[in-house]
Amino acid sequence: MAPKWSFDGSSTGQAKTNDSDTILIPCAIYRDPFRKSPHVVVLCETFHCDGTPTATNYRANCAKVLSKIAHQEPWFGIEQEYTMFDTDMWPLGWPKCRGFPVIKSKFSYCGNGEHIAGRDIVECHARACIYSGMDYEGSNAEVMKGTWEFQVGTTLGIKAADDVWMGRYFLNRIAEHFNTIISYHPKPMGKYQPGIGCHHNFSVKKMRDNGGIREIERVCKILCDKHTKYIKNYGLGDGNENKKRLTGKFETASFDTCKWAVADRGASVRIQRRVMLKGSGFLEDRRPAGDCDPYRVCALLAETCLN
Repeated sequence: MAPKWSFDGSSTGQAKTNDSDTILIPCAIYRDPFRKSPHVVVLCETFHCDGTPTATNYRANCAKVLSKIAHQEPWFGIEQEYTMFDTDMWPLGWPKCRGFPVIKSKFSYCGNGEHIAGRDIVECHARACIYSGMDYEGSNAEVMKGTWEFQVGTTLGIKAADDVWMGRYFLNRIAEHFNTIISYHPKPMGKYQPGIGCHHNFSVKKMRDNGGIREIERVCKILCDKHTKYIKNYGLGDGNENKKRLTGKFETASFDTCKWAVADRGASVRIQRRVMLKGSGFLEDRRPAGDCDPYRVCALLAETCLN
């Protein structure tokens, strides 16, 4: 059992200097892939001494919302994209002297050989995640050279969001050994290159049961009706950087509109063809940015199922 602890929150911007004690409350424990057994890595929430969550602690609210729909068995699967940068702050595998590989990437997605960069890091990350006890689902090379994705879930409740945070931590730690920098910025290389997202797949038992497509469509409608509110919470801060990614190009919908559709990778919220044919399953919200807080996103998705 990990104990509560405290740290100087003023040094991290989470507390004032004259009241800097910030409480760490353990919420998840993982096996340590770096030091190995018996060592562990502990994920914690941060609270002020009066018991209120710090401004950056979105997990507390997410847990509260999910507890209200626990009987509906909420499932989440999260796809975390990212970019690898060399120490010169240019993407891994790109021509030096600030050269671009191609304007339209054709071979990097799920590619190999000269079309990808950083596979050693990806393989190390996969082994670390599996060893730790994460619900690690897999990985693939993404469209822009030097970009990859890892997936967690499908997982019940808040664990998928926990696993994304821990997966990010492991990835950054591993990249240190390769003198590589990891970025989750939604549009790191300008308007002519693909962006970086963090798609969230979501369902409750009613969606997975026979005839669940009606519940899926109901939730899709809510997600679009509340688009303005949601989009502000789907990226770091107020989500403005995400607008650079959501342009209507590179398989995204424009940030100022929202549509849901079947098998359309240009939709804001997508329903897979097989889900429609089966009449039950899940939905995929494609709007969250690579730098989103998954607790914020999961809480908003879960709110659509509150009575």
